[in-house]
Amino acid sequence: MPFPIKEVRAAYPALSDGHAYLDGAAGTQVPQPVIDAIATAYRTGIGNVGGTFPASHRSDAIVAACRAAVADLVGGRPDGVILGPNMTTLTYRLSRAIAGPGDEVVVSRLDHDANVRPWTQTGATVRWAEVDPVTGELPVEQYAGLINERTRVVAVSAASNILGTRPDVAAIAELAHRAGALMYVDGVHATPHGPVDMGAMGADFYATSAYKWGGPHIGAVVADPGLLETLRPDKLTPSPDTVPQRFETGTAAFADLDGVTAAVDHLAAMVPGAGTRRERLLASMAAAEEHELGLFAELVAELESMPHVTLYGKPARRTATAYFNVAGHEPRRVAEHLAKLGVNVWSGHSYAWELTGALGIRDSGGAVRAGLVHYNDRTDVERLLDGLTRLR
Repeated sequence: MPFPIKEVRAAYPALSDGHAYLDGAAGTQVPQPVIDAIATAYRTGIGNVGGTFPASHRSDAIVAACRAAVADLVGGRPDGVILGPNMTTLTYRLSRAIAGPGDEVVVSRLDHDANVRPWTQTGATVRWAEVDPVTGELPVEQYAGLINERTRVVAVSAASNILGTRPDVAAIAELAHRAGALMYVDGVHATPHGPVDMGAMGADFYATSAYKWGGPHIGAVVADPGLLETLRPDKLTPSPDTVPQRFETGTAAFADLDGVTAAVDHLAAMVPGAGTRRERLLASMAAAEEHELGLFAELVAELESMPHVTLYGKPARRTATAYFNVAGHEPRRVAEHLAKLGVNVWSGHSYAWELTGALGIRDSGGAVRAGLVHYNDRTDVERLLDGLTRLR
């Protein structure tokens, strides 16, 4: 059956303002069930965890439900879900517990800086995987010469946040594991765009951010709890020493965690289906991916036909994310022009610091990014193309 785009869009109140929200790669809008869950948590009353009274018990239940929801989304275990304010904070925290002087780390020019700088600043020796600047691909073959017995971790993105490139993470993981190294996979951009199976891709750690898939600003890193038991992060003396709690600093945003669970449930229900939540998520996200890529194929074909538009990257496998420049117009000015037409896009480096450097455009303002998510429709694409045509 076709993807029920009208029903999906109706769940997002923000879309009623008439704008074409093509800025999802920087953060999606929030469906009504998430808004309701957060509001209900505050209305009902919540307290800190571990107490003896009902409000505290509600927070205990919220945290447990959130871990289970995130685990279902990515194919992990609830007792291996670390929750925090965002992926960057969690990655910094974990990088210090995983690598240090005397180790080697392998990072890539494809990645968002949040999966680069935390590793290069550990004091470990850094080895770089390079990107093909024409295709936007991250060749797997180079990793054989980068990974050795001293490699502690290989950090790589499951999808580029500007080019959409989906590298062969499983093949890279096979090389890493053969050498005894760990795989830290940045799934922030990949998770909203299709089914995720962290085990199949060989991820020892899988990072994601709920605000990229309809949730609030909460980050998560998922790992095997047995692996987490081997790591000792810095922590406050009286804070829990259990896994995964030892990796979580401070008091959680409990109402937002309830919103994360609601966001996962919303994704699982986008298309009719039966089975466990995990099974429904796999089916629903596969349908969403097909919907996005169908629209994206039309968008790319039109962009490539415009002589005044330069589209970056031609990866074989990608998310529905376009990164382009318009001749004679600075990226920021293009974004401002489109904003006046009610089309929301981003411009600049989008924290893909190394990749925009490899493309040779970082110092000239980067490029314009337009990304499709499950609630975008053909009208959004047409409005973007019309706005770009006016700049010819």
